[in-house]
Amino acid sequence: MSRIGFHASHEQISPQQLLEDVQRAEAAGFAGAMCSDHIEPWSHAQGHSGFAWSWLGAALGATRFPIGVVTVPGYRYHPVVLAHAAATLGTMFPGRFWFAPGSGEHLNERVTGQAWPPKEVRQVVLEEAIDIIGRLLRGETVTHHRHIRTSEARLWDLPDKPVPVLIPALTTETAHRFAPAVDGLITVNQPLDGLKGMLEAFREHNPSGRAVLQVHLSWAENSDEAWRIANDQWRTNVLDPPEMAELSAPEQFEERAKYVSDHTLEQSVNISPDLGRHAEWIQQYAELGFDEIYLHHVGQEQARFIDAFGENVLPQLRG
Repeated sequence: MSRIGFHASHEQISPQQLLEDVQRAEAAGFAGAMCSDHIEPWSHAQGHSGFAWSWLGAALGATRFPIGVVTVPGYRYHPVVLAHAAATLGTMFPGRFWFAPGSGEHLNERVTGQAWPPKEVRQVVLEEAIDIIGRLLRGETVTHHRHIRTSEARLWDLPDKPVPVLIPALTTETAHRFAPAVDGLITVNQPLDGLKGMLEAFREHNPSGRAVLQVHLSWAENSDEAWRIANDQWRTNVLDPPEMAELSAPEQFEERAKYVSDHTLEQSVNISPDLGRHAEWIQQYAELGFDEIYLHHVGQEQARFIDAFGENVLPQLRG
């Protein structure tokens, strides 16, 4: 059975509350956690954005299960800095940290003042960054002068085993392209045929890499409240991936969200008050072959979700 984890959404919840939430999730039976890494939320209704790397040290220190992060090299962070941070966490918490460097969104990376390149250039930058990060985590000294520049970079404190590097992919093309260079894939829920295609594209070049899925869901005691939460918190987040990558401010996401239909929303967020239905959805994802599934309740109050799923959903999946 897939390991079922908890997603800590920095854009929606304060870092101090998320620290309590991740501890609660571990106590409730979740098998791990992951978090996002933003400097801006997607909307004013979400309204938060703590620094993920500070929080990760505290969260790993306050729990015993594995925790990972989806991040972006090449703009806010030089890949040497990300490799340094990852190696330090990997040394302090052996076998418990992973990270997934992606190509990013203009929303976060614009703060450096760099021009935002087109998608193909961002993919090339990401290829270079993953190569640099991997070499550093293997103990090499790296000099590199192309899109990214490094000069005799090296890390002095390394874990016994390199920290796993996953590729965050929203398209089969990205999954296929980066599969040979990484330890695993992480993607988000979509209709089952799309997820099956994503796994097949990745497995073609990496048959044994770990497959990770983040599931967006909205749960409440009744359907109206579950839909209200999804509308309030996540309607800005179900735009097409190319558009998500180009918008540069929460106000732009909010304007575009006005034209999102309920059908589009429920294609990206599993919305239901029925815990059994949520268990069925998760079971379907597990049967596709995902090794780890991280549940993201898109509401800002996590305690009721954690307790309800810990008591009623996780036992069904284990059974």
